[in-house]
Amino acid sequence: MIASARSALETEAGSPASAPGQRRTASSALMPLMQAVHLLTQHLAPVTPEAVPLGEAVGGTGAVDCHAPRAIPEFPTALRDGWAVRGADVVGASPFAPILTGRRPLWVEAGARLLEDADTILPPEALDGSSIVDEVAVGEGVRAIGAEASSDTLLLATGQRVTALHRLALQAAGFASIALRRPRLTLIVAGAPELDTVSPLLAHWVAEAGAVVVGIMAANTPDAIADVLRTQEGDAVLMIGGTGFGHNDHAAAGLALAGTTRVHGIALQPGDSAGFGEVGGRPVVLLPGRPDAALSAFVTLARPMIAALAGARPPLGSRAPLLSKIASTIGMSEIVFARRMPDGLLPLGGRDLALASLIQADAVILVEPDSEGYPKGSVVQGLPL
Repeated sequence: MIASARSALETEAGSPASAPGQRRTASSALMPLMQAVHLLTQHLAPVTPEAVPLGEAVGGTGAVDCHAPRAIPEFPTALRDGWAVRGADVVGASPFAPILTGRRPLWVEAGARLLEDADTILPPEALDGSSIVDEVAVGEGVRAIGAEASSDTLLLATGQRVTALHRLALQAAGFASIALRRPRLTLIVAGAPELDTVSPLLAHWVAEAGAVVVGIMAANTPDAIADVLRTQEGDAVLMIGGTGFGHNDHAAAGLALAGTTRVHGIALQPGDSAGFGEVGGRPVVLLPGRPDAALSAFVTLARPMIAALAGARPPLGSRAPLLSKIASTIGMSEIVFARRMPDGLLPLGGRDLALASLIQADAVILVEPDSEGYPKGSVVQGLPL
């Protein structure tokens, strides 16, 4: 019988880890999830920033504050195609009271800089030969100096994930590259590569979390796993599969041979066979090989690790009412997969969730270990996938 999560010792020395070359037994105590996350991330420092071309920056984490070096735009800009005029000169124009122009107005395209004293854009049909036959408000059709952003406006904050909209603003401000933190992760499949179905999915999750996958490797014995771990030069490792109690489960033993297995067994469902340790100062997270358990452990362990290495904060999600109740077991943190609906969160299930249901999930709900679940209508936090 698995001991209660609360029986796990509170010190690092007493955490449920394997001795070198040994596998955790099924009766070992499980470490509470929040304690495990703290132990994994407490000493992690953000990786060294790198200059990244702006076109490749989306998804990375800003390493410095980026301010607009000048007003955006620097000069009045046309918002639409039309005739550039001085607005005061066309007040009152109409088909019945046309205003004759001394010279033909200049035609401009959307985005063009306005020259001279033009401050208004007339629509194409407002000019009839040499007469203006329609009026518009002064300043209409024009983006004024600094209307997009004033000089020194904060466009990207330190620790903020770069989005496509950030890139748009930074490009408008004249940035060609920015300083980002992008942790480099290696994925190791601890088992037969032909049976691996999770690593491509994990590579996508890693990128979504703001890191870069620098390699995907496979090893299926403790010695082979240890050899692969010793040769890694990235910032962290995610090991997939081989975390259980079977004769072919060697992830924790391989980690112990190469470095230190700090925790093997976490009070988390699904994903109780997850763990972590370190090799050469680099964190190594052990993820179960089953998709639902791998995703559960990734969201709760690997994503906070990546955020710490990137100098970012894990996504907070948003609160919404439950569309059906959730029942949970006291003593275990539980990840419940859910789907966002117009009127709330629809729980899909947690442990042993069928793939047909898992593919509908776009959020997860973390049920705390002291909770038996939540009734329908409860407002809960939904973390994005």
